[in-house]
Amino acid sequence: MEKNSKNSRADEAFLNEENIDDTEKTEYEESDIKIDKKAKHRSPMNYIQVFFIHAFVIVVALWLMFGLFCGITSMPNTDMSPQFKSGDLLLFYRLGKDVKSQDVVVVKKNDTIYVGRVVAVPGDTVEITDDERLIINGNAVIEHNISGSTPRYEGFVEYPVTLGDREYFILGDARAGAEDSRYFGKVDSKEIMGVVITMIRRSNI
Repeated sequence: MEKNSKNSRADEAFLNEENIDDTEKTEYEESDIKIDKKAKHRSPMNYIQVFFIHAFVIVVALWLMFGLFCGITSMPNTDMSPQFKSGDLLLFYRLGKDVKSQDVVVVKKNDTIYVGRVVAVPGDTVEITDDERLIINGNAVIEHNISGSTPRYEGFVEYPVTLGDREYFILGDARAGAEDSRYFGKVDSKEIMGVVITMIRRSNI
């Protein structure tokens, strides 16, 4: 009799453990369902937040690129023909103030944008002769990428021109008629907006 009583109690304990396991399993399943519902409910907002975060990052990157590091302008005329045509988009590097001879630069002088090639740097002496030759530091400059001679503009600049610190002399590649240092004189480094790094041809837009 006593043995049967013990077996009965053991069976009851086993059933109670199974009930507890079933109850805990049910609670876990209900908890998982609630979590899934919350996740599904939050997911659209998460997608929206991610979209705006990505958009913000892109805007900041573009601002840093075009506001601080680079700039873009259109070629205002044919002064740099045939390399650049009027209307071409020019991307220039704003921080490239270590300008070298033959760099193409964007200049803002007297509230007007000019584009030209640097032919002389600080310390150089520039002369343009009556027979339309460019002389730098007493030596005639041979320019393979320039077609035609370099005429002197009378009544604007007195030669020879010696450049001081942070002063440059720029010329357009289309030497006949280009508005450059023959017209407005020396260019201060503060007037150089940047060095041109690439060009987008207008006809490709």
